[in-house]
Amino acid sequence: MYRISITAQAQAEADAAYAWMYEHISPIFAEKWYQQLFENIETLTRHPNRCPIASESHKFPVEIRELLYGRSKHSKHRILFTVADDVVQILYVRHTARDEEES
Repeated sequence: MYRISITAQAQAEADAAYAWMYEHISPIFAEKWYQQLFENIETLTRHPNRCPIASESHKFPVEIRELLYGRSKHSKHRILFTVADDVVQILYVRHTARDEEES
């Protein structure tokens, strides 16, 4: 099994998404989303290499993988991470709309 390590950046992005959903959608939705986000991250303790290599991985000296979380195009997040030895390092939790804006 792999250990999960979450960067401060990834934690801050998850917290910001939670706060936005809490204010703009509903507290119940935000709580459920946040809990399920970390449940999805926890699945990476087993077979993290099942996830595809992220499209921007070639820009970095290490391989970046992604796990998609969310049900619709408008509420999908990319969990970007690396795998080294027995550690899955969560780097970012990005809404897919951010990727479209930055393209």
